[in-house]
Amino acid sequence: MAINIKYIENEIIDQYLYDENTTRPWIIGFSGGKDSTLLLQLVWNALNKLDPILLTRKIYVVCNDTLVENPRIVRFITTTLKKIQVAANDQQLPIIVQQTIPQLDDSFWVKLIGLGYPAPNRFYRWCTERLKINPTTRFITEKIGENGEAIILLGTRTDESSKRSQSMKKHEIRLQRLRKHQLPNAYVYAPIKDVKVNDLWQYLNQVPPPWGGSHKELVTLYRNANAGDCPLVIDKTTPSCGNSRFGCWVCTVVNKDKSMEGLIENGEEWMLPLAEIRNFLVTTRDNPELYRQKEKRDGTVNEKYWGPYLFSTRVEILTKILQAQKEIGRAEGVELITHQEMVLIQYHWFRDNFFKVKVSDIYKSIFNKELDMTKQEEQQKIEDDLLKESCKEDPMDVELIQDLLALQKTKTLMIRKRGLQADIENRLDQFIKDKNNKG
Repeated sequence: MAINIKYIENEIIDQYLYDENTTRPWIIGFSGGKDSTLLLQLVWNALNKLDPILLTRKIYVVCNDTLVENPRIVRFITTTLKKIQVAANDQQLPIIVQQTIPQLDDSFWVKLIGLGYPAPNRFYRWCTERLKINPTTRFITEKIGENGEAIILLGTRTDESSKRSQSMKKHEIRLQRLRKHQLPNAYVYAPIKDVKVNDLWQYLNQVPPPWGGSHKELVTLYRNANAGDCPLVIDKTTPSCGNSRFGCWVCTVVNKDKSMEGLIENGEEWMLPLAEIRNFLVTTRDNPELYRQKEKRDGTVNEKYWGPYLFSTRVEILTKILQAQKEIGRAEGVELITHQEMVLIQYHWFRDNFFKVKVSDIYKSIFNKELDMTKQEEQQKIEDDLLKESCKEDPMDVELIQDLLALQKTKTLMIRKRGLQADIENRLDQFIKDKNNKG
C-alpha cells in the first residue's frame, strides 16, 4: 500500500500530544465521504495507540446537515454517526459527534418558498453561506470562545484540484503542520493532504472502520452514484457540491445532478420525484418572466433584475414538495420539509399580505388532515359564524379580521412578537386600498 500509514498516525499522535496549547480542541469535519472517513479512521487508530490517561483533548466530529441533503446519503451518514458515538464511548475515546443545521430563518425552503428567493445558480449561490458555512462557523466559534483556540481537521487533499492545492499552500504556517483559518484563533490541520485517491480507496477497501462494520456500503454508494463526497464547507474557497458530488438534492448550481441520476439508475427509483422537483426549480429560475415578480421586495423595479418568485410559484413548489413527501415518505421515511419550516413560510406569506392560499390548506388537500398550526375545524367554524354575524353589514371586515388574527396566531407560534404592529399596519393599509378600489 502506497500510503505510509505509520508516518501519518505518528504525526497525528505528535500533534495531539505535543501541541503547545493542550486545551484547544480538535474539530474533525466529517461528511461521511471517502476523504473524511479516511481522516477520522487514521485519527481514531492513532488515539488507540496512546495510554488512556493521555487522552485529555476533546475531539468533535462535526457533520453539517443542510436539511436538503440527498436522503439516501443522509440515511447512510446518520447510521454511521450513531456507530461512531457508540464505539467511541465503548473504547473510551474523547470523541463527541456533533451535527449542525442551518438556523430556521436561513433554511432552504423558508428562503425559497417563504421569501421567494430564486433557485441558486453559480453567480447567485445564496445557499452555501446560509446552509453550510454559517452553521459550522457558529459551532467552531463557540468552541473557540470556550477554549481560546481550536484546530480544524479536514480531509482535504492537494490532488483534489489545483485551486484547492493553491489555497492550502497559501495559508500554511512555515515549518508547521497547521495553516491559518480565516476565523480568528482557528487553525487547519490536513493530515491526509498528500494521499492520492487510488491509495485512499485501496486502504478503505482493505481496512475496516474502527467503529465497526465495513466500508462496503460507502464503496457501493460511490459506485452507484458515480460521485465524490461533499466536503465540510467552512469557507468560500471550499468547492461546491455540484457535478457528481454527494450534496443537496435541490442543487441547481450545476446543469445535472449526476449523483442522484446515478442512484436512480442503480435501483433508487423512489428518488424520481426529487429529481423532477429539482428540474422544476431550474425551470423557474431560468424563466423569470413566467415565475417571478418584476418588482423587488422593496417595491422598486430594475429592468436588469427580476424580483422574488410569484406567490403562485411558491404555492406550486410547496405543493410539489408535499406531494413528493406523501409519495415517498411513508415507504422511505423521508421528511422533505419540516413542520417548523411550514409555520415560518406561512408567517412570511402573511407578512407579504398573501392570504388567499394558506400553507395549511395545501397540506390538508394532500394529506387529508390538519396541519397542527390552525384551530380545530369545529371550533374554527363556530368562531367564523360568529364573526360573519357580527360583520354582516360589511362582509369585507370578516376577511380583514381573520387575516389579522392569522398574523397574531403565526407570530405566537414563532415566539416572535417584534414587528407585529408593523405587519398589522401593512395589512390595514392593503385593506383600505382594496376597499377604496371597490368603492
